[in-house]
Amino acid sequence: MAAFEYVVLDARGKQNKGVMEADSARQLRQMLRDQGLMPLEVSPASGRISGKDSPASVWRFSRDLSALDRVLFTRQLATLIASSLPVEEALQAVAQQAEKRHVSALILGIRSKVLEGHSLAASLRDYPGSFSALYCSSVAAGEQSGHLDRVLENLADYLDRQFESTRNVEMALFYPVALLIFAVIIVGALMVYIVPDMISVIEDTGQTLPWFTVLLIGITETVRSYWWMLLLGIGVIVITVRSLLRQPGIRLAWDRQKFRIPLVRRITRSSSSARYANTLSILTSAGVPLVESMNIASEVVNNMHLRKRLQDATQTVSEGMSLKLALEQVGQFPAMLLHMVGSGEQSGELDDMLRRVADYQQAEVERIVTTIVKMFEPLMLLLMGGVVLFIVMAILLPILSMNQLV
Repeated sequence: MAAFEYVVLDARGKQNKGVMEADSARQLRQMLRDQGLMPLEVSPASGRISGKDSPASVWRFSRDLSALDRVLFTRQLATLIASSLPVEEALQAVAQQAEKRHVSALILGIRSKVLEGHSLAASLRDYPGSFSALYCSSVAAGEQSGHLDRVLENLADYLDRQFESTRNVEMALFYPVALLIFAVIIVGALMVYIVPDMISVIEDTGQTLPWFTVLLIGITETVRSYWWMLLLGIGVIVITVRSLLRQPGIRLAWDRQKFRIPLVRRITRSSSSARYANTLSILTSAGVPLVESMNIASEVVNNMHLRKRLQDATQTVSEGMSLKLALEQVGQFPAMLLHMVGSGEQSGELDDMLRRVADYQQAEVERIVTTIVKMFEPLMLLLMGGVVLFIVMAILLPILSMNQLV
C-alpha cells in the first residue's frame, strides 16, 4: 500500500487537498468517488524523484523536513515505539498528527516502503534531504540491536540540541542584522532624497566647497546615476566567490587558511570539534563500529581540509591505532577533546566522554559568537553615527560659510 497526494472537488465545488493510502492511484480515485468527491489530480506522495514524476510533481513532493519537523518526528516515533507499537503503526500515527501536508506525505511514503518489507533505515535512506547518513546509520544500528526506541530518543536529544544552538545564534544575529539594514535604508534615503536638494542650494552660492562636501557630492551623484551598476557588481562578486569556492582545490585551500586566521581558527576548531564529537557519540552509543562511525562523522564536518585529515585518521584507526593518537595526528582538535577521548577509551565510556566534550565545544562556539555579536552592535552604532556626522558636516559647513559672508 502506497501513499498518494490528491486534489479533489467536493459537492459544493470547493477544491481540497490531502494525503491517503491505497494500493494504486486508480483505487484511490474510486475511493474518493465513493465519498462523493471528484478527483482532479492523484500523484505518489514520495520525496524521491523518479522518472515517472512530472516536473510539477517533483517540485511539489520533494520538500524536505525542516530541522524542527525532524526533531518532532523523531521524538514522536521514539515515544510510540517505546510503547511497543509496531513501526508501521507508529509511522501512521505520526503522519496523522503532522500539521503540514508535505510532512504527512513524506512519512506515509516511508511507511509504504516499510509495508513493502524494507527496514526503517532503508526506507529513510530514500529521503537523503531529510535524513542524513548519521540518522540512517543510527536507526539501522538500533534495529539490529533491538533498542530502536533508545536510539531514536538519543537522536531526538541530539537534534534538539543542534536546533536550539542554531536558533540561539540566529536570534543573537537578528538585532545587529536588522540594525545594519535599518542603517543602510536611512543613509540611502538621505543620499537620494535629502542631500541632493541641500547640495543644489550650496552650489548655487558659487562658493568654494570643502573637500568632504565635494566628496559627498561625488558619492551622491554616483549612487543616483549608477546604483544599478553597484548592485550588479555586488551580485557578480557574490556569485563569483561562491563559484570559486565550489572548486575543490580553491575550497581546500580556503578551508586550510581558516586555521591560520586567529579568531576564525578558534570558531572553526570549536564548531568542527563539536559536530564531529557529537556525531561520533551518537553512532558509538547506537552500536555502530568505531571505524564506520568515524567515516560517517568525518562526512558531517564542513571544512574540507579537516575532513581529509579525519579520513586519514580513520584509516590509521582501522590499522590498529587508538582513536586518541589518530586524532592527535590530525592536529586541529583542542587538547581537552584528546584527553577526554583517551579517558573514554581507557574507561570504556567513549560515547559519554564524546557527548560531554561536544556539549562543551558547542557552548564555546555560542559564547564566541555571542561576544562577537555584542561587539558588533556598538560598532554598527558608531559607524552609522559617523556616516550621519559626515553628511551633516558636509552640508552645515558651507551653510555656515554663507552666513559669515552675509
